[in-house]
Amino acid sequence: QVQLVESGGGLVQAGGSLRLSCTASGRTFSSYSMGWFRQAPGKEREFVAAIRWSGSSLYYADSVKGRFTISRDNAKNTVYLQMNSLKPEDTAVYYCAAKGRPYYDSYFSRAQEYGYWGQGTQVTVSS
Repeated sequence: QVQLVESGGGLVQAGGSLRLSCTASGRTFSSYSMGWFRQAPGKEREFVAAIRWSGSSLYYADSVKGRFTISRDNAKNTVYLQMNSLKPEDTAVYYCAAKGRPYYDSYFSRAQEYGYWGQGTQVTVSS
């Protein structure tokens, strides 16, 4: 079991950067893989990035690859999403999520595979 608390959202100009944080409770944080999803107004929730519990494998949506970086600090029970070169189309509520097994590569982009979710943090990018 895990509780997730997100922070770091805000308003930025296009081309700017934000760093989102998601802090998890419990000693078992390192046993979970973590993902970031987002939901823009009027749109469906979509996958953004994910990281295996070991940090050995990273996954990114094509729309953010090269601009966003997911990382984790297991000692701090925290996962991060560094967002650079932000675009107006990145505007959304961003959610972090945790999943357990199985760890098939194709599962990391599937929201239904994640059993725990944060409350979401708003990211707004102005043009």
